[in-house]
Amino acid sequence: MAARLNRHHSEDIRRKIQASVIVDRLQKHVKGELELSATQIQAANSLLDRSVPKLQLIQHIGDEDGPIRLEATVRFVGTP
Repeated sequence: MAARLNRHHSEDIRRKIQASVIVDRLQKHVKGELELSATQIQAANSLLDRSVPKLQLIQHIGDEDGPIRLEATVRFVGTP
């Protein structure tokens, strides 16, 4: 078997797939299709915090008559 060209890339893909599985399970729980305990929900949120960046702040700044300036701050939580 050939060696992987970019090992970091495959780890990123694996992490994204795992995050999507967690999100899918949480969505099913919200829809009532899957029962999760409070501990499972808390663990899922903790894992998502480590793998998916959070949008921390969005602020709309500007004159009432002038153009609006948008500032967004993104904070990456728990990224290696």
